[in-house]
Amino acid sequence: LWWAHSPPARLPRPPPAAAGSGPVGPCGRRAYAPPAERKRFYQNVSISQGEGGFEINLDHRKLKTPQAKLFTVPSEALAIAVATEWDSQKDTIKFYTMHLTTLCNTALDNPTQRNKAQLIRAAVKFLETDTVCYRVEEPPALAELQKNEWDPVVAWAEKRYNVTIGSSTSILGPNIPASTKETFVNHLASYNMWALQGIEFVITQLKSLILSMSLIDRHITVEKAVLLSRLEEEYQIRRWGNVEWAHDYDLCELRARTAAGTLFVHLCSESSTVKHKLLQD
Repeated sequence: LWWAHSPPARLPRPPPAAAGSGPVGPCGRRAYAPPAERKRFYQNVSISQGEGGFEINLDHRKLKTPQAKLFTVPSEALAIAVATEWDSQKDTIKFYTMHLTTLCNTALDNPTQRNKAQLIRAAVKFLETDTVCYRVEEPPALAELQKNEWDPVVAWAEKRYNVTIGSSTSILGPNIPASTKETFVNHLASYNMWALQGIEFVITQLKSLILSMSLIDRHITVEKAVLLSRLEEEYQIRRWGNVEWAHDYDLCELRARTAAGTLFVHLCSESSTVKHKLLQD
């Protein structure tokens, strides 16, 4: 259904509204390039439980992935969230707004063919270029802002995971101990494959493993995580002014993607079912 009759495509430069909407594979390639928009072709959305999990029904047709697999998710809560994405579409289906659906497609089809160990290594590699670990020396006001805003998050992560992270003003970045990387590898191994897809998605939005784990561990909010990831940009905006609508649009888009990725991780880690009356008045 919808993508099932055409092969998955690598994402070219997306239209403005679709920028950053898909999960990122190796070398920065996004997994799928859904059509930007399509006229809504269904009236009702529902979920049902099948042998492999929970399915999404558009009228009486089963939703399928780009590789024509049955769209089946592991938790009822996630199925409700995906169904809500589809039900919230109006006359036109805006695929680039459906982050949970895209993440589920990527988890089901695994177009980059990575295993759990590869996903974990890709996530931990972000420590080497983590946003909150790179500091400036000039201007002093920005250096002070980074220290005040980023140091508490780094300190929390060091205490939470019993590791050493640190920061650096060198272009080479901080020297992250091997033991720190190993600790994060072991921690991420506790998540299932679906949740790891979501974690990687959040990391690519924030450009930070530390901010992502702080968010997923509920230490900071989505708004705070996004603000901290954009600290230098926000500093420049306050200093030089805002570009009319553009900065606000980018901020809202980043919040939406980050929130969707975080919700995806939590729902993929949820084993219980939800009693509900789905999408009925």
